[in-house]
Amino acid sequence: MTENTMQYRHLGRSGLLVSAIGLGCMNFGDATDEPEAFEIMDRAIELGVNFFDTADVYGGPQRPDMAQGYGTSEEIVGSWLKKSGHRDDIVLATKAYQPMGLGPNDRRLSAYHLKRACEASLRRLQTDHIDLYQMHHVDRATPFEEIWQAMDQLVAEGKITYVGSSNFAGWDVATAQLTAHHRSILGLVSEQSRYNLINRAVEQELIPALGHFGIGLIPWSPLAMGVLAGRPREGEKTERRALQSEAYAALSDQLTEYEALCAKLGHSSAEVAQAWLLHQPIVSTVIAGSRTTQQLEIAVDALSIELDAETLAELDKIWPGPGVAPMSYAW
Repeated sequence: MTENTMQYRHLGRSGLLVSAIGLGCMNFGDATDEPEAFEIMDRAIELGVNFFDTADVYGGPQRPDMAQGYGTSEEIVGSWLKKSGHRDDIVLATKAYQPMGLGPNDRRLSAYHLKRACEASLRRLQTDHIDLYQMHHVDRATPFEEIWQAMDQLVAEGKITYVGSSNFAGWDVATAQLTAHHRSILGLVSEQSRYNLINRAVEQELIPALGHFGIGLIPWSPLAMGVLAGRPREGEKTERRALQSEAYAALSDQLTEYEALCAKLGHSSAEVAQAWLLHQPIVSTVIAGSRTTQQLEIAVDALSIELDAETLAELDKIWPGPGVAPMSYAW
């Protein structure tokens, strides 16, 4: 592990600076137990990572048939914050939307739920404020007038500072921002979406919308659920899921080209995948959903990789994007 000087970027058009690599805490309480999670967070601080991202539902199974979320990840982060004393050293981000109880209003983005969800997150995180409060998914059954009223109240009470979205479409972002404009408020500063070399769908309409409104992109799944981390060697033990095995088979030719290019560059597949995201101007911070300190270090190593125009063109050839609408499907 080569120690890197962390880079910091503005979160969208805001004045807030976040580390170019952010720590994703989704695995805490599930794949990663509390002692190891504490080690990862300690190492993140040492490496200069200041953006910690979680959600109220993280830390347990997330299936449609599960009646409620667990909040375990937030509890682990909260325990670490209390023990470490690093609350003022990080930008703390969490999310609301997913079911967190059995009641009909224990989910989604109504003002009723947002108030209670935020207060519950604050208790689990053992803090009095959340730096970035994110809508975990779009809720088209709740008008943005109601959502912004709830968010305004949370800001006024000092419980949240900035608002972000996650898994929004381009037109959802536009609707949210136009409503915020009419209320004379800042609106969204960030959008967290799936984005990686394999899945570039957001380039068609979402990224142009984010650029227009000055909203920073926070990519999740930068390694495409581990597929871009490199195929396991023959006989190597792996815990990767059957879904990944199917992806390896479906993308075999592209992965062969990609791995050969990475070898030529002298970097691992995971490092190059994350370096590519760091070269995208819309990106504010890349979420490293690290299960171990080693995985976090690999993500931070990507900061030292410079990809020239020729290399970026080769990556586009291997993993072509969809183009920008409407030119991608019209004249």
